[in-house]
Amino acid sequence: MNQTPVDKISSSQTAIILINMMLAAGILTLPRVATEKMMTPDAWITVIIGGLISMVIALVMVKLCERYPDQTFYQYNQEIVGKTIGSLINLAVVVYFLLLAALEIRIMVETTGLFLLPGTPTWAMIMPFIWIGLYLTLGGINAVARLLEIIFPITVLFFILVVFLGLKIFELDNLRPVLGMGVKPIVDGVPATALSYSGYEIILIIYMFMKNKAKAKKVVLIGIGVPLIFYAITVVVIIGALSVEGVLSQTWPVLTFIRGYEIKGLFFERFDSLLLVIWIMEIFSTFIVSYFAVAMGLAEVFKKDTKTFYWAILPVVYLIAMTPENINSLFALGDWVSKFGLLIFATIPGLLLLISFVRRERA
Repeated sequence: MNQTPVDKISSSQTAIILINMMLAAGILTLPRVATEKMMTPDAWITVIIGGLISMVIALVMVKLCERYPDQTFYQYNQEIVGKTIGSLINLAVVVYFLLLAALEIRIMVETTGLFLLPGTPTWAMIMPFIWIGLYLTLGGINAVARLLEIIFPITVLFFILVVFLGLKIFELDNLRPVLGMGVKPIVDGVPATALSYSGYEIILIIYMFMKNKAKAKKVVLIGIGVPLIFYAITVVVIIGALSVEGVLSQTWPVLTFIRGYEIKGLFFERFDSLLLVIWIMEIFSTFIVSYFAVAMGLAEVFKKDTKTFYWAILPVVYLIAMTPENINSLFALGDWVSKFGLLIFATIPGLLLLISFVRRERA
């Protein structure tokens, strides 16, 4: 691979990469996804629980990474379980990130085509997106991290703005009664909200590039804690504004919420289009980091230069992104990808950590 530990990123850049990986298209549908599993206004509780579970899994990943500080997950898992099994694990991880990259692109196209550029061919929106991503990732992890440092504060400021401007249509009664149907709906809803935190697993890939690895635990807690706050606020505000029934009737409830109010006298009176422009940058962030992870994994499996795979996977991402026939098949693909990622990253890092402990004890 052409990526080496010389290409370092700071602790703050690592946290921002984690945050941007999670704050992508999922937040636009999270209130509906969480609510339809529960049918109660308590979805915000499951969001918090899902975030805490994700933190525990991420800390296990960091513990594993600390045992192999100068290697990526793609390298040290082969050392732990052997080249054959390690390569199969690497291919599974590569498939996950490849599908995630394509999924984010297609969601971007669906929302852009519906709200910003109606009638524009799908290929015409996908091609510029992936070519710009290719150009950026060719610069390595440092170039990616610097761009995300620019995107993140813009996203935070605008998110706070649109949420609090819409509080005038917020009704606290829509969130009551708390635990009105007991604990069971919350237990049923936790898996769905836990899937919304997909993205923190990138720490397995980028840990090697951290300048100060001693801060990795703090970084992942911040990296998941910020999306947790974003998600909890979003779910509370959207359900409070639209009610459970209103959320369930909308494909993109966050956009419906923003379209539900106007602020007279400002330069922007309607904020939905501006929100989409901002959120497209977040979707782009998830895409480029996933694209970077795919190229690194393939380079390790096939022992070739990373840049070769940046070019090789471009048409594959395009073809996968074009595969879903409609919005329902797109959501079905997204649900499958999330479950596939949860299966891999909730089990394999823990098993590898256990095996590495046993092997070193016997050595």
